[in-house]
Parts: sequence; C-alpha cells; structure tokens
Amino acid sequence: VQLQASGGGLVQRGGSLRLSCLASVASGRSFNEYSMGWFRQAPGKEREFVSHISRGGGNIYYADSVRGRFTIFRDNADKMVYLEMNFLKPEDTAVYYCAASSASTRYHLSGTYNYWGQGTQVTVSS
Repeated sequence: VQLQASGGGLVQRGGSLRLSCLASVASGRSFNEYSMGWFRQAPGKEREFVSHISRGGGNIYYADSVRGRFTIFRDNADKMVYLEMNFLKPEDTAVYYCAASSASTRYHLSGTYNYWGQGTQVTVSS
C-alpha cells in the first residue's frame, strides 16, 4: 500500500482543515482490507496517535486531545481516508501522517501500522 497525505496548511486558532489520504493498493488487494489511522508528530516530540477507523468504518477511535473536534471517515470506493479538523488549537501543530494496518487491534500504537504516508504539515497560529 502506498499512501499520500495532503490538505495541511496554515490556519488560525479556531479554524478548520480537512486532511486527505489517498491509498494505492497492490493488484489483487482491496483498500477495505486495511484499517486506517492518523498520527501526528510535533517538533521535539514523539509521534502520537490521533484517530483510527476500522476497515468498514464501523469502529472509530480518537485521542482524548482531539475527541469532539476531529472526525475521521473513509470512502472505500475511492480509496480515501479523511481527517476533518475543527476548532484547531496551536497545540495541534504537527506533521500529520496517515497509516494503514492489516490488523484492527492496538490501533493506538504506531507499530501496528504496516504502511505510512509522507506526512502533511499543519500549523495553527495563535
């Protein structure tokens, strides 16, 4: 699986962004074989879990820091996963990564994910 994230940018506190992640899947495989996650990494900090969505979209999880502000969803037909981010705060500033996993447990651990996109920068000004 190859993943390409996009949609990052500079936004003011309280603003919104929608991140997108396009998956390219090997022949004979299907995008809905993979659960998907979003992680982020701020300068000088470790990569941290943001959100996860199961293969069919029926199970969704969020980090406490983003619950109620961020929404993850996916379109299996278009091989896309999205992260809608509202009420952004300066502490949301980070490089955001989408990731794919053939597993559906331990979704909050980066080691669970087999494939990673290149990251997209989100900067929230105060």
